[in-house]
Amino acid sequence: MSEPHVPIWPVYRRLLGYTRGYSRFLSFALVAMVIEAGAGYCFARLMDPLINKGFVNPEPRMAVLLPLAILGVFIVRSMATFVSDYCMARTGRSVVRDLRQRVLAKYLHLPSTHFDTEATPVMVSRLNFDTEQLTQASADSLKTIVADGLTIVAMLVVMLQASIKVTVAMLLVVPLIGLIVSYVGKRYRRISRGIQDGMGAMAQTAEQSLAAQQEVKVHGTQEREIARYARLANRMLGLNMKVETTRATASSTVQFLAALALAVIVWVASRESLAGRLNAGQFMMLMSAMMAIIPSLRRLTSVQTSISRGVAAAERLFSILDTEEERDEGTHRVPRVRGELRFEHVMLRYQHDAGLALDDISFVARPGTVTAIVGRSGSGKTSLVRLVPRFYEPNGGRITLDGVGLDDYPLSDLRRQIALVGQKVMLFDDTIAANIAYGTEATEAQIRAAAEAANAWEFIERLPQQLQTPVGENGALLSGGQRQRLAIARAILRDAPLLILDEATAALDNESERLVQDALHRLMPDRTTLVIAHRLSTIEHADQVLVMERGRIVERGTHAELLALGGLYEHLHRMQFRERQS
Repeated sequence: MSEPHVPIWPVYRRLLGYTRGYSRFLSFALVAMVIEAGAGYCFARLMDPLINKGFVNPEPRMAVLLPLAILGVFIVRSMATFVSDYCMARTGRSVVRDLRQRVLAKYLHLPSTHFDTEATPVMVSRLNFDTEQLTQASADSLKTIVADGLTIVAMLVVMLQASIKVTVAMLLVVPLIGLIVSYVGKRYRRISRGIQDGMGAMAQTAEQSLAAQQEVKVHGTQEREIARYARLANRMLGLNMKVETTRATASSTVQFLAALALAVIVWVASRESLAGRLNAGQFMMLMSAMMAIIPSLRRLTSVQTSISRGVAAAERLFSILDTEEERDEGTHRVPRVRGELRFEHVMLRYQHDAGLALDDISFVARPGTVTAIVGRSGSGKTSLVRLVPRFYEPNGGRITLDGVGLDDYPLSDLRRQIALVGQKVMLFDDTIAANIAYGTEATEAQIRAAAEAANAWEFIERLPQQLQTPVGENGALLSGGQRQRLAIARAILRDAPLLILDEATAALDNESERLVQDALHRLMPDRTTLVIAHRLSTIEHADQVLVMERGRIVERGTHAELLALGGLYEHLHRMQFRERQS
């Protein structure tokens, strides 16, 4: 299916709108480009006295004046070129910086449903590759259009002053060049969309292969991964060669048409010279102007590549910037809640899923209690806790916190009430202290106290830089148990009234699990705690246990009550007991 055609000018105009904040640089650049074109005009005009008074009818003073004039023209032109290049580059790079910041900010405010449909490497490709295309479209291309456009106008004035007939003869070729430029622009734009989509797919494929390098090596599938990447790389090669073929064909055609125009000029100029209406100096003015126009026309044709790529990239970025953000219309502000969480007949259906992820969920979790949520994989446990910080919105029913609907709280106020410790701990490539204090203002003493309460200090104090030790990308320099304890220290420092534990000990060895469980027991008191438990032995003291199956709560009660019931919970418990015995 082909993409709907979007007019190029509205997109380009919106892109240029981001340059308004740099109007001072654009003004300097425009003045400098006018001076450049004026210097080109003066140089072409110098051809008349250079030929007529320097060679045909030589005048002694011209031997001094003409070299000085030429030197002066090129000094002025060089200074103007520097100013225009610098100012346009500053504008273009500033626009790219601004858009990168806006797009990243937008991503961080999009609902979680967006992240279910767009892979992270594709987002990174948009931030890096797509925004880079905008430099050429917003600055380099704009400079080419304005500077070469002014040069062509200046040279046409020179030609008209020399001979109107010759100039009119040359202008007959211009419409053909315009048709080529229009065709090339449309083709570039179509191919550029494919290139940018392909770059995102390449980034995604490479990141998957590199992130799973151990699995790739164990299964001996290096060649398969290389071949998969090679197919995408070959497609990119083909698309890029289409761009280069189109550009080269257009450029050579424009050169041929320019040569045709030059031949017409020579023919008409010769007839004008025979009639006594054109002298040698005027002819050289015409030729100099024409030779200055040819490269400008070629650059104006080639600039379609940059503009088309930039507009295709801008379309993709604007589609993100125009995406609706998380709904945040709540006005009920509160510094700290008591923590009574109530689900009332809650339903949830994911965007691309036909069935219900959650069906008629109702329960109450009160302050100072632990609510455990158990069930087989895919039963809806994680979907349930995702609704509390409003990562997803329910399709039916109501969730309240202290009697107030979750959507009545501002998102920042609501999420400030929640500490989340998951099975997959996200750490940033920074120090231990920065990761524990992430999102909060804390002294080193407070950070250390949180680390001690989380049983993390016992390994931190053995590190050479202690709290200032870097953890590596996503905590790669730490073990799983150490990462979990840092996440618990972060939750302790956050001191939120709601605590969500999403299988926080599922992937740990016995010793690490003991340390983490001990830290969790210090964290839980006086909070409303929701625990997704894989190991049922860890929730024996929970105030209530919700047993889920296919998105519904099928059993509820205490650990002892559910064992006595002899239902699904007792079956799961018996299976785990057998696994531990074997």
